[in-house]
Amino acid sequence: MQYTVPVRALCEFTAKAGDLDLRFTPAPTALEGIAGHAAVTARRGGGYEREVTLEGEFARLRVRGRADGYDPGRNRLEEIKTHRGDLARQPANHRHLHWAQARVYGSLLCEARGIDSLVVALVYFDIASQKETVIEAVHTRAELREFFEAQCSRFIAWADQELAHRGLRDAALTALAFPHPSFREGQRDLAEAAWRAAARGRCLLAQAPTGIGKTVGTLFPVLKALPGRGVDKVFFLAAKTPGRQLALDALDRIAAPGTPLRVLELTARDKACEHPDKACHGDSCPLAKGFYDRLPAARAAALAQSKMDRTTLRETALAHQVCPYYLSQELARWTDVVVGDYHYFFDGAALLHALTQEHAWKAALLVDEAHNLPDRGREMYSARMDPAALNAVRRKAPTAVRRAMARLAREWDALATAQSDEYAAYETLPQDWFDALQRTASAIGDHLAEAPHEPAPQLQQFWFDALAMLRLAETFGEHSVFDVTLRPGPRGAQALPCIRNLIPAPFLGPRVRDANSAILFSATLNPFDFYRDTLGLPEDTAWADVASPFSAEQLSVRLVRSISTRWQDRDRSLEPIAGLIAQHYAGQPGNYLAFFSSFDYMRRVSTLLREQHPELPVFEQAPGMPEAQRREFLDRFAPGGRGIGFAVLGGSFGEGIDLPGDRLVGAFIATLGLPQVNPVNEEMRRRMGRAFGAGYDYAYLYPGIRKVVQAAGRVIRTREDRGTVVLIDDRFAKPEVRALLPGWWKVEVEGLPGSVSRAF
Repeated sequence: MQYTVPVRALCEFTAKAGDLDLRFTPAPTALEGIAGHAAVTARRGGGYEREVTLEGEFARLRVRGRADGYDPGRNRLEEIKTHRGDLARQPANHRHLHWAQARVYGSLLCEARGIDSLVVALVYFDIASQKETVIEAVHTRAELREFFEAQCSRFIAWADQELAHRGLRDAALTALAFPHPSFREGQRDLAEAAWRAAARGRCLLAQAPTGIGKTVGTLFPVLKALPGRGVDKVFFLAAKTPGRQLALDALDRIAAPGTPLRVLELTARDKACEHPDKACHGDSCPLAKGFYDRLPAARAAALAQSKMDRTTLRETALAHQVCPYYLSQELARWTDVVVGDYHYFFDGAALLHALTQEHAWKAALLVDEAHNLPDRGREMYSARMDPAALNAVRRKAPTAVRRAMARLAREWDALATAQSDEYAAYETLPQDWFDALQRTASAIGDHLAEAPHEPAPQLQQFWFDALAMLRLAETFGEHSVFDVTLRPGPRGAQALPCIRNLIPAPFLGPRVRDANSAILFSATLNPFDFYRDTLGLPEDTAWADVASPFSAEQLSVRLVRSISTRWQDRDRSLEPIAGLIAQHYAGQPGNYLAFFSSFDYMRRVSTLLREQHPELPVFEQAPGMPEAQRREFLDRFAPGGRGIGFAVLGGSFGEGIDLPGDRLVGAFIATLGLPQVNPVNEEMRRRMGRAFGAGYDYAYLYPGIRKVVQAAGRVIRTREDRGTVVLIDDRFAKPEVRALLPGWWKVEVEGLPGSVSRAF
């Protein structure tokens, strides 16, 4: 059996040594790197070959890659690297790695074309000055082959280990048994749909109710499908930490101890960093000192444990005195299942997507609570800048940077002067402002590349924000809008410019297609077209709507249409809602959640309820509650307890919490959850209408009702649960709204006083 490895991965494994050192970066951005390569190759004469595809073999290894360029006239192979700043400051281990890559490509070229002697060149291109520094070495074919074989020999033992692991893994997954005595009702249907998608390399949208075990019901069949499809990796992506923990727990149940399945949890850098006050290089952080020298032992120790969650990984890293965060980045190459946040595959600099591209992996993608992905996608591909950040760094900036910032400040003022309304959206970018921003970003980048001291955190953060804005400007189109919000400032209005993504499909869709299979699942993915369109899923995406295991007798759903929660009716609604909650609680005391559209609306009702019924145990969600306070809020819902928790729909307690049994016996939902009508959402409505012909539904109705159904789903969690949901607003009776509610609900409609209740 052959093991395939890219040239870059081979050399990073065999030729990296010394410290982890990010000081020679700020490196050019990916777009600057592409532009730099293009600038260098455009200077070459006719006959110059770009992106030369090469591959070769050694024992059981197949090494492949693309050399940057080959000049037949000079008989020179070029490895092009873009950089900023004085090349003399480049760490020696960076140069060592670059030479290794160039020589391996040189050997592959000589073998492919029968070349006896070759000029191997490192071409360093300075993004700021546009100048090249070329370092050449002449090698014979035999010398290059000797180097190539030496690298392969250093890697071959690892490759043999990986091939053996793959064989053991696939054998174990083939024999894998379902971890429970039987499937839950509905779980088998979900598992069969997931298996078909993974086995056929398809995309699947699966709507499956809470309580059937969606995590096990998707992970188990996908793992079973791996050996037959030759799938390399499974990426389980979740929106929040609880979703990641559910996946890790499910994998513990599916793969018993001793099963040759490597599982890695990826943790954000700010949570994994042991020394947040230090910079990422050996002169500052002890865990960066000698990182690559200690990495082989740390890597082997981590992989020997199979399960590498955050705690285990930290213990292993510290035992070998390496950085936990960068150890996890390395381990992502060698694990079978990676559990992490959406952004690890979907954002612009996603680690897992980049590795999938580099290694040509066949990856199976599992996206938990996928109803969150449209909003998260918009966040990933949006950027906003604040003039206050510019003012904070401008005075202390070095002279060259200050000059660029002065021009940017003038263009920033011009944005505010040109606009009369508080908010305005534009379909084209203000070129003068972006030109000034580009000059400022380049000046900061040049300064940071040369600065011998640690960068000022505020200046560095401003630079990061500017680069994010500039990257999005490169891909600006119909999917996004450039908008400016004005706010009062000390010397007049200040402009807050933003590239705001409205339709994430052009960014997320290609990522889904790059996976071998993709299974996106949630309890609320209705209607199918909305998610297929906004996520850019393939036309042949399969749809599975798993029937609920719950019965209408378990959940009493009451619709109170005598109350309107519309903005203009809020004042009149306060007393009726408070009275309704008190009346229902008196008839059936227990633990309840009451959901509202805003904190203000929530507080007004809870205040009135306390005044009129001081004996009731009422408590409220607070804005921006830290994790400890959120836990205290949920702990109030004790088994056998009594209380009414007030919360905002779509917030921390509207989804992703589990309160089975009598920890929660009912929910009041006093809103349709429709997003607020404001200029931003109105622009969203217009864009959605142009793209999909259903602007109001895509921008308001579907996202709103999804939040309602998610909140209601907190009440019934198991086949034994019983509870009540009270929908408060006459609009819930509209046919287009009713069609979006779960089909197993039996809704009792309560009209105006004296009217007859009916079910539909």
